[in-house]
Amino acid sequence: MRKLIYYVACSADGFIARSDGSYDYFLFDGEHFNDLITRFPETFPAPAWQPMGISGPNKLFDTVLMGRETYEAGLPVGLTSPYPQLRQYVFSRSMAESLDPQVTLVSDGAEAFVAALKQEDGMAIWLCGGSKLAATLLPQIDELILKVNPVLIGQGRPLFDGKATTIGLKLLESKPYANGFVLQRYALEQRA
Repeated sequence: MRKLIYYVACSADGFIARSDGSYDYFLFDGEHFNDLITRFPETFPAPAWQPMGISGPNKLFDTVLMGRETYEAGLPVGLTSPYPQLRQYVFSRSMAESLDPQVTLVSDGAEAFVAALKQEDGMAIWLCGGSKLAATLLPQIDELILKVNPVLIGQGRPLFDGKATTIGLKLLESKPYANGFVLQRYALEQRA
C-alpha cells in the first residue's frame, strides 16, 4: 500500500500560512533549500525546475493532492498545472471544473478517494495542503514531514484546520540546519 505523506512548510508555532494565505516568512535560501531540492525535487513547481537546476526522476512522490486554496495560489501567474511531473488532484466543493486537463478535480468523498489511491501501485502520495484538506484526510495520513521555519507568527492557517483529535507521533528524523530551519519526519501512530 502506498503512503500518504503530509509534506509541508510551517512556522515553529505550527502555521502553514498567514491568515491571508501568504508565507513570506519561509526561508527560501540556505543549505536546507539545496537539501530539499536533492531529496524532494518533484515537490517544486515546474517553472522552478530550470532556474534551480532540478532534473531527473521523482524520488519519493508520483501523486500530489491539493486543496482549492493551495491550488489557486499559482493561478495569478497562470500556473494551472503546477506539478506536471506528478498526478495532480485538487479537492474542492466550490470549483465547477478543472482549469487544466492535467489536473483532476475531486468534489466529494475525499477520504474514500484517497483510500482507493493508496491501494494503487506507485510511489508515495504527497498531501501538499491545505489545512482543511489535511484535517479531512487525517485518518489516511501515514507520515508527516514538516519543514519548520524558525519564526513564530502567532496566528494563521494551522497544520490541521478541523475537528481536533489526539494522535501520537513517532519521530523518524530530525535534521537541524545552521539557519534554524529544521526538517522533521514523523510516523503517525496506529489509529482505531
